[in-house]
Amino acid sequence: MTGVINLYKPKGITSSDAVVKVKRILHTKAVGHMGTLDPQGEGVLILGVGKATRLFDYYLTKDKVYEADFTFGSETDTLDGDGKVVFEGGIIPTESEIVEAIGRFIGEQMQLPPAYSAKKMCGRKAYELARSGDKVELKPCKVTVYSFELVDYTSATAKVRIHCSSGTYIRSLCRDVAHYLNTYATMTAIKRVRCGTFEAENSVMLDDLTANDVIPVYDALGEMRRVDIPDDFYKQLCNGVKVPSEENGRFLLFCKGEFFGIGSGEGGYVGVAVYMREE
Repeated sequence: MTGVINLYKPKGITSSDAVVKVKRILHTKAVGHMGTLDPQGEGVLILGVGKATRLFDYYLTKDKVYEADFTFGSETDTLDGDGKVVFEGGIIPTESEIVEAIGRFIGEQMQLPPAYSAKKMCGRKAYELARSGDKVELKPCKVTVYSFELVDYTSATAKVRIHCSSGTYIRSLCRDVAHYLNTYATMTAIKRVRCGTFEAENSVMLDDLTANDVIPVYDALGEMRRVDIPDDFYKQLCNGVKVPSEENGRFLLFCKGEFFGIGSGEGGYVGVAVYMREE
């Protein structure tokens, strides 16, 4: 079985927990997630099944859309509702002040990841170091926020919707917006409503998941063009040999009607860059 699942991860479990549950449901060991979603978070979690787990790098770079709650007045060590309060007594900004502030965080920027994150430091995950009491000094990373809007503001909690590049930490945006306003805030809820072309409204709940929800890779990568290589080159492609073709760039590679994977063409030859042919 090879394919992609658009899973709706519920609150309260880790992305790894979701993978374990899916393995049991589908009776397979070959399942992996394409970018983690925090335990507090819910929404779209893309999973690869079988050889589709090789698409990790491809999906990791996809843009995402989130809906989140920023609650002003205090800040936790994890920057979300699961952490311990480390700063409190901050002022509660007005709605107009929040609108002005979030406007300043649209565009390309350098963002400092949370200490409690999966970023690596000295060969270990930052959250492992933070939990053991070690000092965590991560470097800022370049991210892009395409849109950032205030949806509602009630009782010190701002509901926001954010379209951003991969690698963007919404918890960090919450912290940075609050610090810009000379106060504190904690991300108290988050939902990933879109990852690439996959949307929450089309996702499947864990309790409803069956093998029928595994999407064929060529459908999951529908934004890529299809290229059919002449049948004469079938054996060469099966053996990983590049074959003559004027196709360039990345595409879905087929031969004799079989899907081989993601093809790559350059300099008059094409080959299989990510091999996913069922054998």
